[in-house]
Amino acid sequence: MALNYVWVGFFIISFVVAFIKLIFFGDTEIFSAVVNGIFDSAKTGAELSIGLIGIMTFWLGIMKVGEQAGMITLFAKGVSPFFSKLFPGIPKSHPANGSIIMNFSANMLGLDNAATPLGLKAMKEMHEINPEKDTATNAQIMFLVLNTAGITLIPTSVIALRMAAGAENPADIFIPSLIGTFISFVSGMIAVAAYQKINLFKLPILIFLGFFVGLMCLLYFGLNGLPPHEIQKITGLIGGLLIFSIIVLFIAYAAAKKINVYDSFIEGAKEGFKTSVMIIPFLIAILVAISAFRTTGCMDYIVDGIGSIVSYFGLDTRFVPTLPVGFMKTLSGGGARGLMIDIMETYGVDSFQGRLASIIQGSSETTFYVLAVYFGSVGIKNTKYALTCGLIADLVGLIAAIFLAYIFFG
Repeated sequence: MALNYVWVGFFIISFVVAFIKLIFFGDTEIFSAVVNGIFDSAKTGAELSIGLIGIMTFWLGIMKVGEQAGMITLFAKGVSPFFSKLFPGIPKSHPANGSIIMNFSANMLGLDNAATPLGLKAMKEMHEINPEKDTATNAQIMFLVLNTAGITLIPTSVIALRMAAGAENPADIFIPSLIGTFISFVSGMIAVAAYQKINLFKLPILIFLGFFVGLMCLLYFGLNGLPPHEIQKITGLIGGLLIFSIIVLFIAYAAAKKINVYDSFIEGAKEGFKTSVMIIPFLIAILVAISAFRTTGCMDYIVDGIGSIVSYFGLDTRFVPTLPVGFMKTLSGGGARGLMIDIMETYGVDSFQGRLASIIQGSSETTFYVLAVYFGSVGIKNTKYALTCGLIADLVGLIAAIFLAYIFFG
């Protein structure tokens, strides 16, 4: 229901603002701009969904091979001590556990093309044990929120954009981004746990969090100080080696068990095609609403209002110009990327604002996009408190990014 109210609110608020601009400010082009933006966003939504068909078809084909070979079950058994505490609604050794951990691994490495199909596979497997098919389960909500606040160990794309913009040290946002994404992840976990009354002070969960802290320290001491092109080379090697190793492992293990690997792949690939087509209406719905809200200037009014409040209390306002990146990242990853580039060009790539925009971009996720795609893929309409928890994680992550920018860059 929360998403329904937000969706309706975007359109109504946008119409009211556009009408005021027309009547009181004589902006006769506002409504045509809004409509053109809506049509463009609808086209973008369809193109994004169609663009997913290839990678979805391939990855769900590979996942079907791993599932029939029993590899997914082995993954599930390996992570059951942790997931049984965080996802108590999923039976131990259920294939969804294996898909979840593979999705998290791909997200951590910034492998979006691999993470999305794996996440949709996990959502579908969880939906098989969902007694109310139009309502999200506790496990599905926890999974979605952790995805929207997902840990990205190395923001490779942000570092690449900073390098292209001529930053003196493009990777200087690596550590604050890493800390920021971890804070966002933990805050999302705590928010959902509060709703679901899950006790997070259990040994498997503490070990899991401790593992990530240790991994962050390892990355810090291992990569900090290396030239940016070396960091990109190393992260590309790790990501490519991991993904291709999984592909070959699934295929080889299935072949050793005398499974018809090709037929299994085709069976799973068909599911990938169906899923890609199914999410089109859900994705278009959220993108057109966001477009109307952005085109009418509502986003700018929010930012300007915050800037006025901050200035009134005599606080440093240097962070205010970067807020649109944080707000837009919740709505659109591509839009946030464009805003980040604009800030780097306006203020300088090595300015406080340029670095903060990069940290925000590298430590947050597109909540509305993930919610629309993941829940839409299984036809869930009642998302309950998923949006609320996702936005909490986004807000905490944004605040953390601001504080981290002041700590690291003054």
